[in-house]
Amino acid sequence: MKSSQMCSPQNRVVNLSRVRLAGFAFTVVLWSAATALTARQSGETGEGATRVMALETLWNQAEVAKDVRALNQLIPDTFVYVDIDGTKTKPEFLEGVKSGPEHPTEIKNESIIANTYASTVVVTGVHREKGTLAGKQYLRRGRFIDTWIQTNGAWLCVASQSTLIAK
Repeated sequence: MKSSQMCSPQNRVVNLSRVRLAGFAFTVVLWSAATALTARQSGETGEGATRVMALETLWNQAEVAKDVRALNQLIPDTFVYVDIDGTKTKPEFLEGVKSGPEHPTEIKNESIIANTYASTVVVTGVHREKGTLAGKQYLRRGRFIDTWIQTNGAWLCVASQSTLIAK
């Protein structure tokens, strides 16, 4: 075949079609590998995220009940809590739950997402809290982010931050 025939418009279309087909095949292989890897990672870490989501619910129940013993088991000594009042250590946080001026009657998560990174789960969401403060009822919503780590087979929340949402 002469070089002038190799560059003919018909051959360019055939060559372009081959390039597109090869690109498509590469994309399918890459997508399949990514999907398989994601599925494997979800299977390995999904259990941790599920467990942490359950612990988030238990945390809310413990706060309503002012059960500092239960909360003490969910947070390590290095725990840090940040809210509108500033940064609190574990003892300060637990004391606030136990004898703070607020008396929550209900704390529920309206939306919650857990993202897993090896032995760490980062939870973001919105919570709603009802209760009384100085004899008056309150209802507030807030955004939160909690960072949980798995250590010695247990999940512990090492850091928590909550921001009130304006009405």
